[in-house]
Amino acid sequence: MNNLNKTMDAINELNKTHGVKQRGGKMYTQVVHRMEAFRRHHGTEYGVDTQILVDDGQRVVIKAIITNNDGHTVGSGMAEEIRGQGHVNTTSALENAETSAVGRALASLGLAGGEYASANEMDAVSRKSDAIQSNKAEPVQLVKKPLSKEEAEWLAHNEATLDQYTLKDLEVFMNKNPRSVHLERS
Repeated sequence: MNNLNKTMDAINELNKTHGVKQRGGKMYTQVVHRMEAFRRHHGTEYGVDTQILVDDGQRVVIKAIITNNDGHTVGSGMAEEIRGQGHVNTTSALENAETSAVGRALASLGLAGGEYASANEMDAVSRKSDAIQSNKAEPVQLVKKPLSKEEAEWLAHNEATLDQYTLKDLEVFMNKNPRSVHLERS
C-alpha cells in the first residue's frame, strides 16, 4: 500500500503540472499520465486487462480490471460510449471507452485524475441517454419453426463457437437457406 500512496502523491503533483481544466474550473489528470505514473512506480507488479462487454454497433461497454501478481483483482472500472455521439466517438468509441474504463479502474485504486466521475462524463449523461432513445430499434419477434436438416447440422457443427459468429453471419447463412427461421417485426 505504501507504494500506492507514493503513486497517489505523484499523480496529485501531475495534476498541478499536467492537469486539464474542466468545466467548473476543476483540474483533471488524463489517463495517459496516470497510467505512465502507475507503470513508473509499479512496473509490471500489476496487470491491466480490458474486456469488451458490449459492442452492438450502437454502444460500446468496456470493463477494465487491475490485478496483482497473484492474479487477484485489486481495481476495476467500466465505461460506456455511444457510437457516433461526439467528435471522438464518431471514429473511436471503442478506444475512448477503453481509456475511460482504465481511468476508472485506476481511480478505484485511489489514482483518480481529480473527480471519480469527470465533468465530461457527467455532461455526457444526457447526450448518451438521448442517443440511446433515438437509436432504439423496433422489437423483433422470433417466429419458431422446426430446423431443416441443413440448419441443424450447421448449428451442431458451430454450437461450441456460436458466440464468435455475428448476427450478420447468421443472416448470410439464413439468406442462403430460404427454409430457415424468419424474423418478423412485431
